Formats: sequence, structure tokens, C-alpha cells
Amino acid sequence: MAGHSQFKNIMHRKGAQDAKRSKIFNKLAREITVAAKSGLPDPAANPRLRAAILAARAQNMPRDRIDRAVKQGTPGGGDDANYEEVRYEGYGPGGVALIVEALTDNRNRTASEVRSSFTKYGGSLGETNSVSFMFNRVGAIYYPASAADADTMFEVALEAGADNVESDENGHEVTSTVESFGAVRDALEAKFGGAESARLTWRPLNTVAPSEEAAASLLKLLDVLEDNDDVQVVEGNFDISDELMQKLTA
Repeated sequence: MAGHSQFKNIMHRKGAQDAKRSKIFNKLAREITVAAKSGLPDPAANPRLRAAILAARAQNMPRDRIDRAVKQGTPGGGDDANYEEVRYEGYGPGGVALIVEALTDNRNRTASEVRSSFTKYGGSLGETNSVSFMFNRVGAIYYPASAADADTMFEVALEAGADNVESDENGHEVTSTVESFGAVRDALEAKFGGAESARLTWRPLNTVAPSEEAAASLLKLLDVLEDNDDVQVVEGNFDISDELMQKLTA
């Protein structure tokens, strides 16, 4: 690589990864704090808080950071910010539909930053419900393959009211309706322990395969959105092949 030694390139990539991890921890901590504020600060009695803590542990977030985030969400804990859950919808490069979910203490700031990101990378922010009709809102619960064999996971999940179970060598994904999500999550937790991830998500009804040029711009847009401290989740209906993804992220 012209102008860069191998060592400097490795250190730059490590620095970027460390910065990304810091961003991830900040987002996880905010969700934990908001979850603690919205209910009891006891994970056993607060499903949202329990799910947030499990997600943090899956990312190897330090225990003291988790405890501090819970404390900030309790009365007198020091976090007086009033976070709102907001959703933005729009189109990215190549006509890809995107849904952005955020936790913010300043709606105007977040809306401005999200809109600017869309515009900069060839997208356009739309009104609420402008693309969500292209998605189903579902509950998604993930367990590692070691949690159970495929047949056992299928039987327990279906008995609990899940809609579908997909298993492979990496793990199990259980999906449910929004209404049955809590019951399915609790039944699986009682049988297999805490899930690696359990949350409501958006699943596209159909997918779009962007061109290489559009996919490159789309990935830049996703990076910028995910780097935003207020943005928690970005979902889209894009389908980029493994070969193209490897080429664009090499």
C-alpha cells in the first residue's frame, strides 16, 4: 500500500475497531439506562432490561459498565436525560428501504443528523410509514448452537407460540409475532437460559440487490448511521452477495 507501512495499516484498523467498540458500548449503555428507567431496575422483573443486559454481555461489555448504566437509570442515579424512542424511514442508494431506530434526548438534532447522512450518500429521508409497509415487525430470539439441538429448540419454541425456527451450525433463530414475543422469550429462557439476543425487529417482505456502485454508497451510509450515538438499530431490505460484500469491505 503506497504511503503506508503494514504496521501502520494494522494499527489504524485496530484503532477503528476500538472506536467502534466504544460506540457499541455507549449504545448498549443507553438502552440499559432507558430500560431501567422504564420499569424496575431489577432484570428479573424487567424483561427489557434483562434483554439489554444480555445483549451487552454478548458484546463482552465490562460488568462494572453494565452496573453503572443500570444505576444511572434508577431514581437519583445521575442520568436526568429524557430519552425518546424515535423511528426514521427512507430510501438509501439503489432504492434500498431503510428503517432507523434511535434513542435521543434531542429529536431535532437527531433528525437533522440522520437526514444529512441520507442526503450525503445518495439517499432520501421520508415520512413515518413511508417504507415500513415493506417490512413485518417480528420478535427475533437468537441462541448459539450449543444451547440445544435443532429438534429440541423447534419443539420448545413452537409449543411456546413461536412462528418459525431456523437452525444451522451457527445457532438458532426463533421468530414470533410482536404479541407473543414476551411469552416465547420467557419460555425459551426458562428452558435454555438467557438468549444471545432477544428483540423486536423489522423483516423485509422482499429484498433489493443494489449494484456494486450503489452497494458501496449504501455501506458508507450504514457506517455513518451506526456511528451516530443516538442511532440504536438500522434495518434494510438490501441483499448484497457475500462476494460483493467481501470486495467492498476488503
